[in-house]
Amino acid sequence: MRFTVAIDGPAAAGKGTISKAVARHFGFAHLDTGLLYRAVGAKVLAGAEPLSAALALVPEDLSDENLRTAAVAQAASKVAVLADVRTALTAFQQDFARRAGGAVLDGRDIGTVICPDADVKLFVTASAARRAERRYAELTARGDQTSFETVLADVEARDERDRSRATAPLLAAEDAALIDTSDMSIDEAVAAAIAKIASVKS
Repeated sequence: MRFTVAIDGPAAAGKGTISKAVARHFGFAHLDTGLLYRAVGAKVLAGAEPLSAALALVPEDLSDENLRTAAVAQAASKVAVLADVRTALTAFQQDFARRAGGAVLDGRDIGTVICPDADVKLFVTASAARRAERRYAELTARGDQTSFETVLADVEARDERDRSRATAPLLAAEDAALIDTSDMSIDEAVAAAIAKIASVKS
């Protein structure tokens, strides 16, 4: 049985948390496609050329504990605007989406480019300020030295890059269900996503 769920949205909107919960609930495999770009970004920070880094990516690269740093996030956003990098990573994502047993993929262009025929498409969003609050809490909990103003500026800059890039810009698919998590708890957001998927899957 193949069943593909595409979950898109901007940084820190909650799509990763929702995607993992949805995958657990339905017993689907999960791929955080942003980790692919973070892994490439990390290699670029270490001196690699972007396309070479993308072509050399192996699954083990996705488990690097340093992929969640602010510096890697910014590097990921920059390499993600490169058309040849995105092309190099497309096949990996599409193969994952077609796996038997169901798959949940979250990212920026899953419902529009990677899996336009996904069985369910969700677009998870929240205000920039709310997303910056979440990211700031996450970073400071890890011991990163930063300020809310810096994190907000980073979130807004990343949004602009993601939405304005020529290849696969961030936008909701026309048939995607919108989930705005600005004023939602995690449980409420997960419940909304599960209800939407269940209504199609049943």
